[in-house]
Formats: sequence, C-alpha cells, structure tokens
Amino acid sequence: MSDRPDYPQTDAVRIQANRSLHREHSVPIFPTSSFVFDTAEQAKALFAGEEEGLIYSRYGNPNTDELVAKLCRLEGTEDGLATATGMAAMFASIAGLVMSGDHIVASRALFGSTLQILATILPRWGVETTFVDGTDAAAWEEAIRPETRMLFAETPSNPGLEIIDIAALGRLAADRGVILNVDNCFATPALQRPAALGAHLVTHSATKFMDGQGRVLGGAILGPADLIAELRFFTRQTGPALSPFNAWILSKSLETLSLRMERHCENALAVARHLEGDPRVARVRYPFLESHRQHELARVQMRAGGGLVTFDVPGGEAGGMAFLNALSMISRSSNLGDTRSIATHPATTTHSRLNEEERLRLGISPGTVRLSVGLESVADIVADIDAALDLQTE
Repeated sequence: MSDRPDYPQTDAVRIQANRSLHREHSVPIFPTSSFVFDTAEQAKALFAGEEEGLIYSRYGNPNTDELVAKLCRLEGTEDGLATATGMAAMFASIAGLVMSGDHIVASRALFGSTLQILATILPRWGVETTFVDGTDAAAWEEAIRPETRMLFAETPSNPGLEIIDIAALGRLAADRGVILNVDNCFATPALQRPAALGAHLVTHSATKFMDGQGRVLGGAILGPADLIAELRFFTRQTGPALSPFNAWILSKSLETLSLRMERHCENALAVARHLEGDPRVARVRYPFLESHRQHELARVQMRAGGGLVTFDVPGGEAGGMAFLNALSMISRSSNLGDTRSIATHPATTTHSRLNEEERLRLGISPGTVRLSVGLESVADIVADIDAALDLQTE
C-alpha cells in the first residue's frame, strides 16, 4: 500500500483485501475451500502461474493474503506465508530449504518443540544441527561447515530471555553464504525487525502476541521473494494452511499490535523492577533491566523489552508449583502473549521433554517461573504476585 519507511503501523490498520460488491468497511471472512474460474483457459493460466488469482484456499485466500500483506509491511519483507500454527512455520521454514547432508547451526536456547525438530526429527532425514551458545559470536562462526545451509536463532529466547546479536549474525550469514532464520515471536515487529538487521527469514508463532487474546492458532514465514517462492512450493504440497477465520482474526489483531505491545512492555518493566527488589525471588530476567547481561544489546536492537519476565522462586519444583497454585488472578497456562497475565512452570511444561542438564544449560531451574505480563492494571498484577509469594514462602 505505502512506500513510507516510518509508519508501518498505519498500513497494519489500513491494508485490506479487495472489498466485495457490498463495499464493507471491514473485510469479511471468506470460508471457502476453492474459487471459480471464468473459463477453462483461465484455470490453465492460473495453475501455470501465467495469471495471478485465487485457486484453492490451501494456496491462498483473501483473508490469508491480507494478513501476509500486513505482516510483510510490518517486518519490511518482500513476501511471506501464513501457516496453521507457529510450529508449522518453524518446521516449514527449515524443512522447505534443507536436504539430506545439509547442516544447521542453531542457538541452544530455543523453544522446546523447535529444539525437538532440530535435534530429533531432522536427523532422521540426514540433516544435522550444531547447537551453540547464541551469545557467543565466535561459536557461531566456528560451527559453520562447508555443508551449512542455515543459521537459526530465537531472540529473545524462551524462557531465559537471552538476546542474540542479529546484526552480527546477519553479517556472518552474508559472508559465509548461508540463510539466517530468526524466530521473532517474543518481540514481534512492533519491537524488533530482524530483516532490517540482516535476517533472511523471519518466523512467528502468531498465536502469541500477534493474536494477543488467546483465541486462535497461526504462524508466519516472511522474507525475500526467492526464498518464499521455494517455501511456497513446500507448503502447497505439505498443506500447513491457515484457516480463513484464523487469518481474519489475526489480521484484525495486527491493527492494535503496536498499542498492545506498548502496554505489555510498560507493565512488564514495572513488574521486573518490582521483582528485582524482592528478596523472596532470585535471578530476575528482563531485557530492559540494567542487570540483564545483554541489556545494552537489547536496547540497540529492540524498541522495548517485551512482555515476558522470568524469575526463580525458592524451593525448586515444589516451590514453583506452590507459587503458581497460590496465584488468584494470574492464569496458569502454557500460552503467552495474552491480554491476561499468564504464569508458566517451564521445567514441567514447555521444556519438560529436556533433561535437567539441558534445562539448566538454558537457564531453566526447577524453580523458574515464566510470566507473560498482560494488560491488567500493573498494581493488580504485582499484588497477585506478592500475595502468592507470601503464601509460597510461609
């Protein structure tokens, strides 16, 4: 819609699929599996790629097309794909570009399911991954081999909120001729734009902050036209298509993404500062706290610190469970990025398939709590945490 470099949020509000004859202000949902061709010749041209148009909702739909157009504008990319879930996006963005004998270098601090794809599933097909400390620039470079096809990073990481220098990885990827794939789920394009820092692909679980209200599943892969063309072939055959209804929900959600992220970040920073001063908790992690070891880098590549705060409560697993059970307002759920604050115990949920040594390497202790800070009054969030800590430490 617009070539303005400074105001992508305007286009997140204004970009729309073509209106129908009714001239509706908000684009409706198009719950159709297929589309009608004017002639047999048109069908032939569409399937041959000689004419642009809609064929089948596994390939494209007005709602998914609108969502992708908005996301490309927000992330500053040429093209993109929408997928049924965030994990479908992660898997397709990797599996659609690698083949047997290829090698991947990935940051060790990854979401549990992404880690399982790289460590357990892809090796079955002859694709090996070397995991490195994502904060160690030399480790990335040393791990690259002649057969390396991709670098994969998640920043901020889940749940340790580790920050990886995207610009440095972008320069390394360009120098070594490999693809840099960055999971931008926690930051969203409202806070961080990896493509502008040198990433080739930007991947998302749109289920989280993009939806923002815990309603639907979705994912996205965004990047240059040539890579997306390869991935489009892969996803058309394998079928991780986003439903029109979910695409419609997510497209509407993008209209308020910037405003919501401002409040998430404001609340999260206040909660983090409060917890940092509480002797009942330890190792409070939040990218925009001065005590975060990558605080300066976070401020360079992020507009704000995000909506997640991680901290440790005493008493190990039992202590973590007691804290979660003592909460009265904050939800106990494995999701994040909701308007409502959510507490999670990663060691027994999202990262439970890892052994204790692997979890500790990622900064997950038995007492670690991941808090997704919502849009409630920050006074109410803090009061609920304090009351739970009072009960947990009695």
